[in-house]
Amino acid sequence: MSTRSLTAATRAGAPVFAALGDLTRLRLLARLSATGPLSIVQLTEGEPVTRQAITKHLAVLSGAGLVRDVRRGRERLWEFEPAPLDAARQFLDLMSQRWDDALARLAKLVEADEPGAGK
Repeated sequence: MSTRSLTAATRAGAPVFAALGDLTRLRLLARLSATGPLSIVQLTEGEPVTRQAITKHLAVLSGAGLVRDVRRGRERLWEFEPAPLDAARQFLDLMSQRWDDALARLAKLVEADEPGAGK
């Protein structure tokens, strides 16, 4: 991947990583991914924060593309959107591969510099 592509992937993934950096948002995502669409009332149940705070957390998750709301009659349900996590996983896989490559180059350099390596 080119530097330009990596920069674009980083820019695209930043909102996802920022959204995942909060325990309440992680809990909300876990619930939505396990149960399917839930209302704000259902999402607030068992949480130590207010409905208004949950709404703000959902707005952050929505801004990162991790959740979306759908209208069912008079009710607004929130559902998990996995695609941004897949993109974030691809970015992390790429970074992991780059680290593996760098460590392999370092190991090769160290081994070549060891006494008796040239024999």
